Amino acid sequence: MIDRNMKNVLIVSIGFLSLFTAYGGLQSLQSSLNAEDGMGVTSLSVIYASIILSSMFLPPILIKNLGCKWTIVAGMGCYVTYSIGNLYPGWYTLIPTSVILGMGGSPLWSAKCTLLTISGNLQAPRENKKAADVINKYFGIFFLIFQSSAVWGNLMSSLIFGSDTNITNVTEEDLQFCGAGVCADINSNTTTKKPAQQLVWTLVGCYIGVGVLAMIIVAVFLDNIDRDQAREFRGNREPFWSTFLATFTLLKDKRLVILIPLTMYSGFEQSFLSGEYTKNYVTCALGIHYVGYAMICFGAANSLCSFMFGRLAEYTGRAPLFCLAAVTNFSCILALLFWRPHPDQLPVFFVFPALWGLADAVWQTQTNSLYGVLFPRQKEAAFANYRMWESLGFVIAFAYSTFICLDIKLYILLGVLILSMVTYLWVEYQERKNPTLPVEEGIYDTDFPTKGNHILNQTSL
Repeated sequence: MIDRNMKNVLIVSIGFLSLFTAYGGLQSLQSSLNAEDGMGVTSLSVIYASIILSSMFLPPILIKNLGCKWTIVAGMGCYVTYSIGNLYPGWYTLIPTSVILGMGGSPLWSAKCTLLTISGNLQAPRENKKAADVINKYFGIFFLIFQSSAVWGNLMSSLIFGSDTNITNVTEEDLQFCGAGVCADINSNTTTKKPAQQLVWTLVGCYIGVGVLAMIIVAVFLDNIDRDQAREFRGNREPFWSTFLATFTLLKDKRLVILIPLTMYSGFEQSFLSGEYTKNYVTCALGIHYVGYAMICFGAANSLCSFMFGRLAEYTGRAPLFCLAAVTNFSCILALLFWRPHPDQLPVFFVFPALWGLADAVWQTQTNSLYGVLFPRQKEAAFANYRMWESLGFVIAFAYSTFICLDIKLYILLGVLILSMVTYLWVEYQERKNPTLPVEEGIYDTDFPTKGNHILNQTSL
């Protein structure tokens, strides 16, 4: 028998699976499908810039007023508008819908993280386990289901685009412009030829349908577990500026500031795979119809490893998993610097996304869980900060995408990775010395907002 908390975890996971089947597929294709003047990459940069803006004030306001459930539904609606904008892609359709998606993106993810953290804190006493372990398990289950969206979304694009009868053959001359060996714009390369418009409409229509389905699933089946808190907040309103500035107020906690490089790295590494690897390796050497298959390997590995690491963290702790992810990404970055992609090496094109998926499973599950454990009484503001700094990583990476050479991008990624691990290990060391108690084990001293683990008394909430 599935308990209520597990049911809510499964419902929100299935909703995100359906929604990001659409958005994940579109994101993977933007650098190749809308390559004219960098329009696709620019739209992605606008999305994450808007997410940064919304992260500054929207998540605490919406979550406290609407509750997690209806914040998620509203955020999903914003994502669907971006799919609609891709029916007739242009500057006047993609940019406005990118802004709408971005404004809904941070509240959506913050509400999801808050809901999983609340569910984990409620379930832990029933299972006589640490709240951190249950939260880790819930995030692992979520990402197991959610990350498989990359499989279904990209499978749809590959099957639909693979039926194109006008697929361009890649020549040896074209291959000279692939990989990190040269600094050239491959937008003009024939391998990036756009599929037939009818096929694009078919794919985007399917994406709109699964996005609407996600909204229906959450609206009908997800419990409004923080309804009473939202009703109480509406009845006893805090000063507007207190809620408005909650995201920035939490930056007084030095642990959050030191975690910024790690959080931004999540944006850098995801944007590299979807924006650079798909364009400069897969599309360049194989053609756009192979992008989906490469990203399927990423999604499948990510999904399975997310579930495995969510369970394994209970026995190994977070640090060994973060180190595994760092070594994996470090090795891939070095290999991509020297690899010259060629169609004769077909299996290699799928090995890199699979390894990247393994590492990303750690960055996603463990970083989200880490935020939930470190800031249990400021969940909304903490996850808003997570989304804001991760989005800044996306924005920077997409912004310089069309201006600097691929090998420089790889060196930047390598530098951010090293800095991220140094700062993360410092936070982990401090947490081991002075552990943060979960909400059900203590009450935090609100007079000391900069010290998230200052305890007044040991009373159960």
